[in-house]
Amino acid sequence: MLTIDGSTGEGGGQILRTSLSLSMITGQPVRIEHIRARRPKPGLMRQHLACVLAAQAVCGAQVSGAELGSQALVFEPGALRPGEHAFAIGSAGSCLLVLQTVLPALMLAGAPSQLKLSGGTHNPLAPNFHFIERAFLPQLARLGVKVGATLRRHGFYPAGGGEMLAAIEPAAGGLRPFDLLERGAVGEPLAESLVAAVPRRVAERELSLLKDALGWPDEQLRVPNVRQNEGPGNALIATLAFEHVTEVFTSFGEKSVSSEQVASQLLRQIRAYQGSTAAAGPYLADQLALPWALAVHRSAQAAAYTCSEVTEHTRTNLEVIQRFLPVTAEVLRQGASCWRVAWTPR
Repeated sequence: MLTIDGSTGEGGGQILRTSLSLSMITGQPVRIEHIRARRPKPGLMRQHLACVLAAQAVCGAQVSGAELGSQALVFEPGALRPGEHAFAIGSAGSCLLVLQTVLPALMLAGAPSQLKLSGGTHNPLAPNFHFIERAFLPQLARLGVKVGATLRRHGFYPAGGGEMLAAIEPAAGGLRPFDLLERGAVGEPLAESLVAAVPRRVAERELSLLKDALGWPDEQLRVPNVRQNEGPGNALIATLAFEHVTEVFTSFGEKSVSSEQVASQLLRQIRAYQGSTAAAGPYLADQLALPWALAVHRSAQAAAYTCSEVTEHTRTNLEVIQRFLPVTAEVLRQGASCWRVAWTPR
């Protein structure tokens, strides 16, 4: 039984999710202690419990401690069960975090899988649907994994009620590692303001502020159609497309937060990324860690990616991955705003 201390490093839910993913993949039983110990409300909250139950369903695990508020969990995995699964969080908790938990195992399974996920699709402090679809899944495709994602209904915090589908085709012939070191040729950027049960003028104001700051033309500023009964919610999203990578940054509107504040927050993210030569931004760098480690482990070939920032969240994730897999992650600084994360088999 491998023991993971959930209070180390960043001390959040990512330690739980990565541990569950790698336990399913390696067959290694794991005990996770001090779950989310560094959070104001430690222990399993509803969305974390949903991740545990989804992992249990995908591999027939024996589990103890799977209850709200629990700060210790024992997870003993069984055989993977690819196929059709449906997981509902029952709140505005992120269904993308549930996908993040089970996807690594299912993309290595012996058959395709179809997932139906219900909950939040656009949450602060979690990858949203547009980020996963545009930034993360294309990199998985380059590794050999095909994942089709369909957004059926937006789910904004705090109401939730969103729904998405994911069709997973495991990598034929195994994962193919590669180096993601440069962005490549510049494509056209895109800014979108999603508004549901929020006045359209809010979206128009946010986009106007971005236009003034970035000089993007009107055709690259959009207000997509969102059903009003999917709200209330507001998400301002910037998509920066390049030859080898697409980055997606998001800022969320909420009560008592002005359009100027929402736009300014997004601008800070965009300018931080534009001020770096790295391929990935800080959030994509975190998402790439586990797929890269698995590809290096399975192929016994080294691979690396560059990123504009290595957060404490990412460093903690790297440490957990190295507890389960015989791989080494070396983080090297390559400039003021560029880091190289190099993976090698042990």
